[in-house]
Amino acid sequence: MLQLLLIALGGAAGALSRYGVGQFARGLVYHHWPLGTFLVNITGSFLIGLAFVTITEKAAIHSDWRYVLIVGFLGAFTTFSTFSLETVTMLEAGRIGLAMSYALSSVGLCLLGCWLAIVISR
Repeated sequence: MLQLLLIALGGAAGALSRYGVGQFARGLVYHHWPLGTFLVNITGSFLIGLAFVTITEKAAIHSDWRYVLIVGFLGAFTTFSTFSLETVTMLEAGRIGLAMSYALSSVGLCLLGCWLAIVISR
């Protein structure tokens, strides 16, 4: 039962944080580029790399934080489903180049961010 509460608390904080980043990102760049989703996914990928090493390999903090940070917060903060919808919407609108650059840069930078965080935190 405690695990569910920890996940719920982390998830609520992650969802609210994602919403906040999305609101902040509105109007900062070209309006067809979903900057909010782009930023949360890259940031979340970096943070999950840090959290993974800190919790599972170094055991620097209690393992229950995995539920709060990884499953809850980062699970709600990052959003593959929104990324997918945004990419498909771009494709349907005929913005093929934009969709491909968004998809490739998102996946590439998310993987790079996670890997860098793991390397740095080890």
